[in-house]
Amino acid sequence: MARYYRLDLAANHAVSTEITGYSASAFVFLHSLTRDARYLDRARAAARFLIGAWDGASGTMPFEIAPARFTYFFDCGIVVRGLLAVWRASGDGEFLECARAVGGSMARDFVASGGEFHPILTLPGKCPVERDPLRWSQSPGCYQLKAGMAWWDLWEATGEVHYRELYLGLLRDSLRTAHEFLPGHPDGRKVVDRLHALVYFLEGLLPMAGDALCDAALADGIPRVANFLRQLAPVFERSDVYAQLLRVRLYADWAGAVPLDSAAARWECERLREFAATADDARMDGGFYFGRTAARWEPYINPVSTAFALQALALADGAGQAHRHLLI
Repeated sequence: MARYYRLDLAANHAVSTEITGYSASAFVFLHSLTRDARYLDRARAAARFLIGAWDGASGTMPFEIAPARFTYFFDCGIVVRGLLAVWRASGDGEFLECARAVGGSMARDFVASGGEFHPILTLPGKCPVERDPLRWSQSPGCYQLKAGMAWWDLWEATGEVHYRELYLGLLRDSLRTAHEFLPGHPDGRKVVDRLHALVYFLEGLLPMAGDALCDAALADGIPRVANFLRQLAPVFERSDVYAQLLRVRLYADWAGAVPLDSAAARWECERLREFAATADDARMDGGFYFGRTAARWEPYINPVSTAFALQALALADGAGQAHRHLLI
């Protein structure tokens, strides 16, 4: 799956293993809604692509295939969760085995000092990329906890306790640093980008819903993101942030961690629907615009924004299962 479709160029960006991992999870969710076998077939195809992308000789899941220049900690976690989603839906053991291999790479190759994990490594040497504190994706941080859910899921799948310990270690570090994440940048547009990342942290707390510290972090983080989102909407809006925030509200309520603010959820739902694209071009129709700047659409139809949005709106409308394994 390509990272996004460029409307102005009528072209897809490069294929990404992360986006393919998200797509595998999205197809499994759609299959759970509809029981349409086509969605499970597409999920299997995505998972088999990921198996083919795995470099067994070097033990690496590259970020993009051509050329394979980098590997990302976060992306590897999304790939693991996509593979596990397809394994649960299909029972095909090869998807679980590939997920275990990628999860092992996360723990082995990315480990840094002080309990941190390097966000990006170069390939083939697996050397850490220089960090940039003003670019969240080039720094370690609490957002990595969503990728860390892959370890929790592997623990559930295999019973191997070291996966659970890896997640809990990352959880402790994420809880310690999360309060520093916002606003994190002097540019309002970049703050909106960081909202997207902070909700990853909130999603990553869901395996521990019911724990006092994690519930408190959810109760603090959800309104913080919502307040920044409304304040910065005239500057820049991202459909994925609306979708992620709506989803985490619903999941936190269903888990008994944070009661649902129904008025806020309705507002986010209405705002999110505005990003839905309709067009004669099949590459656009049914997708969701990535962003809006000063009321003008950015020229991107994003598969992940679309997947997050379709799930958020389905769940808000009362369709689908609220099981954490199905969170895209």
